[in-house]
Amino acid sequence: MKILKVILGGIVLIVVLLLIVALFIKKDYAVEREITINKPKSQVFDYIKLLKNQDLYSVWIKRDPAAKKEYKGTDGTVGFIASWDSNNKDVGKGEQEIAKIAEGERIDMKLRFKEPFEANDDAYMITESVSETQTKVKWGFKGSMKYPMNLMLLCVNMEDMLGKDLQKGLDDLKVILEK
Repeated sequence: MKILKVILGGIVLIVVLLLIVALFIKKDYAVEREITINKPKSQVFDYIKLLKNQDLYSVWIKRDPAAKKEYKGTDGTVGFIASWDSNNKDVGKGEQEIAKIAEGERIDMKLRFKEPFEANDDAYMITESVSETQTKVKWGFKGSMKYPMNLMLLCVNMEDMLGKDLQKGLDDLKVILEK
């Protein structure tokens, strides 16, 4: 019985320590990748502002081509919503909404994940002219994990995890637009 009390006391102590540590760990994360595409800025922006086009270059959407997709509104305009529902745990269920557009410059999106976890994050794509025939595209993701879930940020490197997916998506976007 004494060993059981010691084990339980140890477990309680570890849980309390983790909860205290979580108070001092960052809750926010941000990841951004960029690529230069050999096309004029207007052509690149007109393509990326259409969320339906992400079906062709987004790593996440490609993980389950059979995912159920629904669209509400006019693609490429503020308020357009693209939703997905997949049985693949790496895809899950959620929606992406165009929140703001600075025409020819930037598109901001709200991401609402519903399954396998709930989260509300922000994504954006920015286009910058490098020359008349080259455009730099930045794709970024910002999120936050509430206490005590922010403990996961100690174990999960969001920069590596999200960064490689963003870069793969940008690489695929470059191939598509430079055809």
